Amino acid sequence: MKSIFLFFVPIFFASNAVSQPGHKNLPPASPQFNFRPTARPDRMLLTWTSDPSNTQTITWRTDTTVEVAYAEITKASSSPGFHKNVDRYQAETSLLLNDFSSAAYHQVTFTQLQPATRYLYRVGSGDFWSEWISFETMSDGFKPYTFLYLGDAQNKLYSHWARVIREAYKEAPDASFILHAGDLVNHSQNDYEWGEWFEAGSFIHRILPTIATPGNHEYIKDLDGNKIGISPFWGAQFNFPKNGPGGLQDRCYFMDVLDTRIVTLDSNHDIELQAQWLEKTLKDNPNRWTLVTFHHPVVSAARGRVNEAVLMQWKPILDKYKVDLVLQGHDHTYARGQNLVTDTSPYEQEAGTVYVVSISGTKMYSLTDQLWMTRSAENTQLYQVINVFEDHLVYRSFTANGEVYDAFKLIKKGQGPNVLEELPKSVKDTHRFPSEIQE
Repeated sequence: MKSIFLFFVPIFFASNAVSQPGHKNLPPASPQFNFRPTARPDRMLLTWTSDPSNTQTITWRTDTTVEVAYAEITKASSSPGFHKNVDRYQAETSLLLNDFSSAAYHQVTFTQLQPATRYLYRVGSGDFWSEWISFETMSDGFKPYTFLYLGDAQNKLYSHWARVIREAYKEAPDASFILHAGDLVNHSQNDYEWGEWFEAGSFIHRILPTIATPGNHEYIKDLDGNKIGISPFWGAQFNFPKNGPGGLQDRCYFMDVLDTRIVTLDSNHDIELQAQWLEKTLKDNPNRWTLVTFHHPVVSAARGRVNEAVLMQWKPILDKYKVDLVLQGHDHTYARGQNLVTDTSPYEQEAGTVYVVSISGTKMYSLTDQLWMTRSAENTQLYQVINVFEDHLVYRSFTANGEVYDAFKLIKKGQGPNVLEELPKSVKDTHRFPSEIQE
């Protein structure tokens, strides 16, 4: 039986004294579910802090009466007696204190796991434990895989966004992870809104690892609307590799998953610092595929929303290293294209990078048609399913009703730029890898 006896209690404060106006943190007059912490584990979330082939990180919440918590793990078995032989890990625990409630957040990283293996785990302590939940470690060599990508959730999470993330899981139940491009909630310190995000995703958060980048709504704002710090909920809930620039832990990082380097940037600030780090991270990249995600788009899809620092400092690096996909949010519309007609470079065909802006939530802006857009939409909730093969990937964007809205194949061509082929909307079946997707 494995145990980690390291136990520490950092404290995250979310007091109104250093926060956005207090009324924005209040729950609704009629809460639709119990969002207060109890001794029973809730808000369970899978992430990665290290090698996805042999580790897995799990975070969960309880009330502060739970001072010591545990996670147990065993290889999956068809026998109901699987629970008789488990490894137990003691959690690292932190406290989050705010003006409305206090909670304990617990974190465990399972280590020395076997690649491409299904495991069962549960978390808890004393009389209160979660159900047993399954996940599968990634392979230590390449094999085709699928992941989900969602733009801003932000508003009406419980009532309206729930159908989108659940439809995405229904479309690709064998997805390896889910990527969120920022603005998961509307008010960064609102405990009820974070509860809505977890409630909407339900068990999906517990079985599919999450990769997330912070949006502007994950930041605390003062009375004048200036960003003064990341939400304390971000640090308590999300645990990612600590390989980014100093001071940007869990916000700027990279991870290597099945011959793919996934790079996450925080487009809210420190753009120049992250540009230097991005250059090095892409230069020393041994992987075949490269995906980069951040919240504020390189080129906006909505009128009057220019992110000049991102455009000027990050785009030349993305072009230089021929990044395959750049997945973004923020503009509350949908746009996809390769030929970004900008004032920074003529580009555009040499890199073959595909830029996407998407929206999964209910807050919508008006689209501004631009030359770089191959496909665009407004007033439409969407989710994306991406299948990655050795020499090509297949991208599909689905409406909340499960209809294909946009589809293309991106093909690797040796040392040259990628080649993009548009696909018909009839290409829908993602999790069975039909021949028209593989070929």
